[in-house]
Amino acid sequence: MRATGPGMPLQSETLEPPSPGHGQVLIRVSACGVCRTDLHLLDGELAACRYPVTPGHEVVGTVVATGERVGVPWLGWTCGACEYCRRGQENLCEKARFTGCHLDGGYAEYLVADERFCLPIPQRYGDAEAAPLLCAGLIGFRCYRKAEGARVIGLYGFGAAAHILAQIARADGRTVFAFTRPSDLPAIEFATRCGAHWAGSSDEAPPEPLDAAIVFAPVGSLVIHALRNTKKGGRVICGGIHMSDIPSFPYAVLWGERRIESVANLTREDGMLFMEKARTVALKTEVTPYPLARANDALDDLRHGRFSGAAVLVP
Repeated sequence: MRATGPGMPLQSETLEPPSPGHGQVLIRVSACGVCRTDLHLLDGELAACRYPVTPGHEVVGTVVATGERVGVPWLGWTCGACEYCRRGQENLCEKARFTGCHLDGGYAEYLVADERFCLPIPQRYGDAEAAPLLCAGLIGFRCYRKAEGARVIGLYGFGAAAHILAQIARADGRTVFAFTRPSDLPAIEFATRCGAHWAGSSDEAPPEPLDAAIVFAPVGSLVIHALRNTKKGGRVICGGIHMSDIPSFPYAVLWGERRIESVANLTREDGMLFMEKARTVALKTEVTPYPLARANDALDDLRHGRFSGAAVLVP
């Protein structure tokens, strides 16, 4: 299923399986998660994306040559030589290439990937269950690492990433408050089921101030809501690759050494640390499966919030 241009639905194409180049592996896709980033790509909000391209960066599959089960995440290649790569920030590499954006991704039966950037999948997860770990889980975990020792964490936007992260934070003994669309009772119930100690509307105040807030919803105004609910010295972490503009706000809301920080992409270290965490913590990913041919339906359902958790394409 190929993206041919901004604002266009995906088109089904029949192609020969790609041939792996030097350092690459050919992977038969077993499952591919549907991410909000894919919507931004289709809407033309990712300026660096190439068209046509096969989306999908939450890929679980089998290496054809060896039978090994691997995951293919968003970060698909880095140069290894720029200032960012040299200091351990390969997620900021100026020449980085991303799966399903610059490189053909997992909305397909086969893809090729740089074997250095593939990740092991813990045996305890089935293919569809594991797919959301490859982005929703990874980006959520990088945001979580930025929260450092926060005791009380607020999660704004309770979708694929938050429903995984809530379980990790709860297992680590943190207090988790979830913020959903106003009056979205199914989302509030879902957040509670995933381990949130309290769940309510994004315009509500939590039971106690936050040490850190993570904003997953691509809505800039939520940053201000999160700042108002965060203690002095706390931080607000923006986990999306795209967000609407943050409205102006009084300096007093930021004062007190609060800070706003974005998370960009991921590193291979993030991936390995997260997969180890997923191996030791029994995460329950809630997935709604769709046949590959119905990728457009899955994306539309994601856009309109018609399911809880994550959508997963199965060829």
